[in-house]
Amino acid sequence: MSEEKILYVDASNQILGRLASIVAKKLLEGYKVVIVNSEKAVLSGERSRVIEGYKNILKAKTHRNPEKSGIKRPRSPVTIMKRAIKRMLPYTQPKGREALKRLRIFVGTPEGLKGREFVRFEEADASRLKQGFVYVSEVAAALGWRGGLNE
Repeated sequence: MSEEKILYVDASNQILGRLASIVAKKLLEGYKVVIVNSEKAVLSGERSRVIEGYKNILKAKTHRNPEKSGIKRPRSPVTIMKRAIKRMLPYTQPKGREALKRLRIFVGTPEGLKGREFVRFEEADASRLKQGFVYVSEVAAALGWRGGLNE
């Protein structure tokens, strides 16, 4: 590759699953993808059901030693989004691992990316949802994420 293909994506008001599938395809095509505003992505569904679903994931324990805390689960918006994208890649194969290395996700917009042109995917827009939705930052806060925006 003589010229690196970089795609800058703004995740605000984008449906997480649809955005993840589009980004996974772009990563497999060889793009380097930078996602900003990961906390402003949305999950479709009733707020309480979505949050309870994510809290149930935290209750899973290991069979070998159930007294320990169990499997590490994503709690920050960055790790929630990264896990969604990772699960849409063949991450057990070398091409999937290489694709995942080309992914960068940020909470908010870093200073170095302020003047960039960001892509928004029309098919992943939250305005297409007929029912309610919840922001990833709300889910992360309910799971114990204590981060926030530095703005």
